[in-house]
Amino acid sequence: MLSVIRVHLPSEIPIVGCELTPYVLVRRPDKSAATEDVPESAPLDGFFLRYRWCRVQSDKKVTICSVHPTEQATLQCVFCSKRRALVSKSYHCSPKCFVDAWQHHKTLHERAAAENGNEEDELIRFNSTGSGVLSGTLSGSMSNLSLASNGPTPFYPSSITQKSGGETLIEVGSCKTYTPTADDIGYVLKFECVVANAESKQVVGHPSTILTSRVIPAPSPSPRTLIPVNGADVMGHLDQDGRIQSAGSFTVLSYNILSDTSASSDLYSYCPPWALSWSYRRHNLLREIVGYRADVVCLQEVQSDHFHEIFAPELDKHGYQALYKRKTNEVLSGSTSAIDGCATFFRRDRFSHVKKYDVEFNKAAQSLTEAIIPPTQKRTALNRLVKDNIALIVVLEAKFGNQPADSSGKRQLICVANTHVNVQQELKDVKLWQVHTLLKGLEKIAVSADIPMLVCGDFNTLPGSAPHTLLVMGKVDPLHPDLLVDPLGILRPQTKLTHQLPLVSAYSSFVRPGVGLGLEQHRRKMDLNTNEPLFTNCTRDFIGTHDYIFYTADTLMVESLLELLDEDGLRKDTALPSPEWSSNHIALLAEFRCMPRTRR
Repeated sequence: MLSVIRVHLPSEIPIVGCELTPYVLVRRPDKSAATEDVPESAPLDGFFLRYRWCRVQSDKKVTICSVHPTEQATLQCVFCSKRRALVSKSYHCSPKCFVDAWQHHKTLHERAAAENGNEEDELIRFNSTGSGVLSGTLSGSMSNLSLASNGPTPFYPSSITQKSGGETLIEVGSCKTYTPTADDIGYVLKFECVVANAESKQVVGHPSTILTSRVIPAPSPSPRTLIPVNGADVMGHLDQDGRIQSAGSFTVLSYNILSDTSASSDLYSYCPPWALSWSYRRHNLLREIVGYRADVVCLQEVQSDHFHEIFAPELDKHGYQALYKRKTNEVLSGSTSAIDGCATFFRRDRFSHVKKYDVEFNKAAQSLTEAIIPPTQKRTALNRLVKDNIALIVVLEAKFGNQPADSSGKRQLICVANTHVNVQQELKDVKLWQVHTLLKGLEKIAVSADIPMLVCGDFNTLPGSAPHTLLVMGKVDPLHPDLLVDPLGILRPQTKLTHQLPLVSAYSSFVRPGVGLGLEQHRRKMDLNTNEPLFTNCTRDFIGTHDYIFYTADTLMVESLLELLDEDGLRKDTALPSPEWSSNHIALLAEFRCMPRTRR
């Protein structure tokens, strides 16, 4: 007969909007153990598994700390409590928690004061006991803690069983999986799994149960702002009502999302396990990406299975068409579905797909070794050059108007390259060779089509390095120290390390002379020696810039840029990834406008 051996949850901490899928191990009638579901629609020898999720409610409602969502709140910032948009950020678990978060928290006050006028307020309200439920506004403000949209709410008949001590069980789900809602915040959930008779529907034996920790809200980072850099003095939040995009312009996002296989608890031990879990991160990443509403989205480290099962179908719902190139797997081993790659999405109402080019640096390495490497050194050369990195190049046709009248009468094409360059820092020659190979391919497209170009991605190289210099200067000084690393001679003659594309880094517009008055706070997040952000990657052991959006300056101009993050704000959670930001990289976004056509 069918029986349940055990049940458990991958994470005991449930988060609003993140699906909970218990692991259920059953013993089948043939005595074998299995994890496959046995639904009522397909019983096994006359028996099936019945599930139930309940919210365990007591007389006390628990409020959650906004900084440490697994902790109970004991105090509230009264300034925030009086402003509806900030209520969810007002709760703290201790005075130390509030003080430690103050540098980040005070920016919320500054923004609110700028919008509503400066007001004198008491700062903190403690509850009478220093713990438990906060008094005053708390019970009436819990609805403001709904930080995630779960779509239409399924209807479940409320099956309430009274328990001793004023505790009740409210049935909230009857499927194996359950997605917590805002109504569950602060409550424990109970999962029950029991064998039932297919004919009588009667329960057989005792149910196997699990109790979760209290449901916590999905952390909600302050929205990043799109900052004009063309002299305009307006700006707006990237939310449903805020972003205003001028006619003829378009936005491009580049973001390394940190693949699940790379999100090791050893590397990121400072990130809470629940926040590092893929079930949470995929939800948080999708919410962030969709929230930017970019016209073109370039993602790196997208696993093949996650692209097909999550990102492509989810972004399709928001009007995006998807293209993908998985890394080659000559070096990587294991399931190919877990190998990551580059994914490019574009809005169907803004662009149409014209052509796609896949760049496999492994193939280029094969050709290179055949051409210049002596036979006795080929194996050594391939071991150094073959790293599975790729690039995805997409040519798109704009559906929106560029200028009031295009005198040429030609359609507006745009070429977008999305790449993830080799990560190994000691292989400076390989990084430079990969970037040079990509640029030569883009040059061929530019000559044949004469179109604006964007080169986005994680280049795993710092500003001022040889690859970065090649990109923005079109050449590399023969005395550049990176050129000393060339054991295969693939960078010789060094005069070949050139290209003709007039590439400029989009974020250098923050420091362009005479542009964008009032940008001092954003310039402070830039390195004035390299004209690049101080960082796009921030972990416990490394902080620096590896991500870029380059554009051809003779065909495109930058209208606005997504504001950069402040290191102090990130360090309150030690580093990235964190509960608020689910990658070790930050997203970059730029708004561009096509310039009148001039032949290169």
